Formats: sequence, structure tokens, C-alpha cells
Amino acid sequence: LSSQPPTCRKFSISALKELTGAGIGGPPRTLVVQQTSLEHPRETWSKKIDFLLSVVGYAVDLGNVWRFPYICYQNGGGAFLLPYLLMAVFGGVPLFYMELALGQFHRSGCISIWRQICPIFKGIGFAICIIALYIAFYYNTIMAWALYYLLSSFNATLPWSTCTNAWNTASCTRYSFTDRNVSWNNASISPAEEGEAGVLQVHLSPGLHQLGPVSWQLALCLLFIFTVVYFSIWKGVKTSGKVVWVTATLPYVVLLVLLVRGATLPGAWRGVVYYLKPDWTKLLTTTIWIDAAAQIFFSLGPGFGVLLAFASYNPFHNNCYKDALVTSSINCLTSFLSGFVIFTVLGYMAEMRNLGVEHVAKDAGPSLLFIIYAEAIANMPAATFFAIIFFLMIIMLGLDSTFAGLEGVITAVLDEFPQVLAKRREWFVLGLICVCYLGALSTLTYGGAFVVKLFEEYATGPAVITVVFLEVIAVSWFYGNHRFCRDVHMMLGFSPSWFWKVCWMAICPCFLLFIIASFLAFPPEVRLFNYLYPTWTTVLGYCIGVSSFICVPSYMLYHLLTTPGTFKQRLLKSITPEAGGAGGPHRDIVVNAV
Repeated sequence: LSSQPPTCRKFSISALKELTGAGIGGPPRTLVVQQTSLEHPRETWSKKIDFLLSVVGYAVDLGNVWRFPYICYQNGGGAFLLPYLLMAVFGGVPLFYMELALGQFHRSGCISIWRQICPIFKGIGFAICIIALYIAFYYNTIMAWALYYLLSSFNATLPWSTCTNAWNTASCTRYSFTDRNVSWNNASISPAEEGEAGVLQVHLSPGLHQLGPVSWQLALCLLFIFTVVYFSIWKGVKTSGKVVWVTATLPYVVLLVLLVRGATLPGAWRGVVYYLKPDWTKLLTTTIWIDAAAQIFFSLGPGFGVLLAFASYNPFHNNCYKDALVTSSINCLTSFLSGFVIFTVLGYMAEMRNLGVEHVAKDAGPSLLFIIYAEAIANMPAATFFAIIFFLMIIMLGLDSTFAGLEGVITAVLDEFPQVLAKRREWFVLGLICVCYLGALSTLTYGGAFVVKLFEEYATGPAVITVVFLEVIAVSWFYGNHRFCRDVHMMLGFSPSWFWKVCWMAICPCFLLFIIASFLAFPPEVRLFNYLYPTWTTVLGYCIGVSSFICVPSYMLYHLLTTPGTFKQRLLKSITPEAGGAGGPHRDIVVNAV
């Protein structure tokens, strides 16, 4: 303690003996003294609910609304819930719990935390930050699309509900539930499908080889989105923790309103039956297990540095175990609820077109929201109202996930360079937002939707799964499961059960290896609308993915070369936690009393 700054609270030897039980016959105990440096005090959440809402807002994003319902019906409806729950219990939730515990104990972001776990794996933190930047390049563009649709919704007649716009073609077919004289055939194109072309102007780009100019309307929409993001996170979790009271709760209100409206539509029951009707034969295929593993992983979102960052602002003895169970359960239930919201409307559309639900629900991703759902809303009574609240919900779902993703980067960099950036957070956040905006410009072109799809398929998926696999190995096998469980016991007062230990040691690594192997064995055929991505775009996509992961082996080599001593000494030092490494200038001091 004497080596700590004068601002630390000092204890006498007799006081230490009294507190630890040494010298008076008491059992040995571990004393945790929290440093109270006044120079760089670590920010904390104003209230526990701010943290919970931020984690829920991060985990519940656009993928819960469009991806889960599509994956569920594609893999046997109700039968999909069995592998989904198994993958959640044995893979997703243990990883979620592990990251919350790591962040809360070491009180550090995803870069500097590795100094106290296993220094040679520090490249994982840099890789995570690059992946987060790639996500910011395309994810916010989807919100810009939603904002453009939201502004276009303030009309008595929605632009994508008619065939009289400048972008409409002769194939445009407008129909309604009350007009049965309109015939729908394979050549028919809905106004909403052509409306997306009018909004995004995708038809003006032949593909990735010719993206075209930047759309100034979308550029302004994205500028507004990033402005909101900046003023929500520039001061830290004190401000973002208040903003999520709106962005994390409003989507649930809108989902319930849309669910009630969808349930009262003609044909809604057809969609629900198609959504949940179990096809048990699907359980015998590998696809359903691969999709379940990938869905729960990307839904809960470990490996993006966000859970580490959010948990690092918690009190040391906060019950992160309970937090992990509650927030992950809310996330899974939200995905299930979103399925009803989507498929009641798809059943309504199938009824209007006089087609099977499978012919209507054939698209996943943004197309499900901006074409299929937008089209259904356009044919509802009070279409303008439902369009406004729907696109507002999409923006809210995206915003809190963006807050979280960027906070993961900000916390990591500020903890790594506290002397330079601790008092310049606002300027650093402004620079980061500018980088993200410039990086997103290619997604605002006429062919921007093709770029978004490329980033979504290649820039994040395989790279982040591989990074999390290495993270689990580093924590469970190098740092040690016993040591990690001892840390958890120090925080919570109880050790993780054998179930969690087995998951961290064996099941989670196998779970992640299973997903990685499936990506390599069954590379996805990337297609958007009628555009099949050529081979050179696949090479480009893998290069983007490798550009982040390359940080891991590069830092390992750098660390081994710059560490003094023989090779054996370097290797041992590289896998040994540094004394007082993590936590920056405001870390906890741990005294082991013997």
C-alpha cells in the first residue's frame, strides 16, 4: 500500500491484521481495498437500471426483429426452439456471464484487460476494436435508411403504396385486401419493392464494381444519426445510461402495439401457424444446429468488447451472475416475441395475395423490414401512423446497439492510453464519430446496399467468432479456470458451479469451433436482390475479415520480440499476468492475507 499514490487510503499493520483475521485466530480472508485516486476516478453507472437497460439495448437489436423469425421458420418452426435453447444454455449464456464477470473484476476495456489475464493475447483487444469500426461503417446506414423512410411516412399516402411514382415500372402491381380484382403473378412487383429502389436507388448501380455517387439525402440522414450518437455518448455512461431509458424501452411498446394490430388482421393465424408449426425432421440436419448456434451467439453479442466495457463501470460486488441470466433471458424472449409480430403480418400479406406464406416470407435481412413489412403497413388502415412508429422502432433498436459498440471502443482506448485521453474524451469521441462517418460513405452510394451486405457477411462474422474462441481459451486455459472462479468468488461471495466451469473449459470452445467449422465447410452464397456476388468480392470479403484478426498473431510476435530474456523466459512472461496490470490508474488493490 505504501507504494500507491498519496490519495490512496492507508491502513496500519495492526488494522490489516484485524481486518484479515491474522493474529487473532480468525480464518484467513482476502481483503480488497479499492483505490480512490482523485486524479482519474473511474466513472460508474448512476443506477443499476441504467446498466441493465444498456445491456438489454445492446443485445436486443435489429437482428432480433428480422433474423430470428426468418431463421426460425426456415428451420422447422417450433422445432428450432429446441436447438436454440440448448445452444443458449450451453454456449451463449456462459460466454455472456464470463464477459460480464471479467469486465467487472478487472475494471478495464478489451485492450488493457489482457495485461492481467494473459499479455500475449492483447491483440484480441485491438482486433475487437477494428471489428467494431467495421460494424459502425454499415450498421448505422440501416438506421439512415429507416430515418429516410420515417421522414417519407409523414404523408397521407405512403410513397411505397402506389405505382404512380417516377421510379415505378409497368410491372408494379398495387393490391389491397378489399380489391380482389387485382391478380398477382410471378412477374408482379409490389410498390414497396420498387419503392426501396426509389429510396436507395439500388437500380442505378449494376454491382460492387460500379457503386455510383453518394446519395445526398442518405448522407444527411446518416449525419443526423451520428450527431444523435455523439451527444448521447460523449460524456460517458452517465449520459448514455439515461438515453437508453428511451431507446431500450420504446421498441417494446411499439412491438406490443404492432403485435396487437397484427393479430387482428385477416389471415394472421396463417402466419403464426407457419412460424411455429414444428417440423421435427429438421432436427436430423446439421443446418438447424449451425443456425441455432450462430443466432444465439450474434444475438447475445459476446466478443465485441461491449459487455467488458459496460461491466467495468459496475460496483465491484455487483451481482453480475444474476444480471447475465436476466438480460440474456429478456433477449431470447424478445426474439421469440418479434416472430409473432413479423409473421402475423406475413400471414395477412399471404391472405391478400392469395399465396402461401412461404412465397411471401422468402427474404431475410433488411429486405424483410424495408420491403415486406413496409408493404404490409402500406395496406393497413391508419398506414401512416403504423409506418411512423415502425421506422421509429427500427431507429431506436439500432441506436442503443451503436451506443454500446462505440462505447466498447472508447473504453478500450481510454483505458489503454489514460494519460493522453482521460481528459480529452469528448474530442476523442468526436474523432471516432468522424472516422465512422467517412468509413460509411461507400454504403451511402447507389450501390451502398451491396456494400452493407458484404460487410455483414464477411467483416464481422468469422473474425469475431475466432476472436471469442481465443478469448475463452486464454481465460480458461492460460489464466486458469480456478483463478477465474476465485475472482468471481471474491466479487460475488460464491463460486460458479461445476456447470459453468465445464462450459468455460470445454463446451464453449467446442461450441465456437463448431460455428467456425460450419462457416469454412459451408461458405454462404452471397446474393442481394438479383445480384449474385462474384468470386472477387468473396476474396475481398475475406481480406476485410482477416484485416482485423491479423492483430492477434501480429501482437503475439511483437510481444515475444520486445520482451527481454531468453525465449523460454519471454514465453513464460508472455502468458503470466502482470502485477497490477489492468484497471488503469484507478484499479483495485488485492491483498492476499495468509
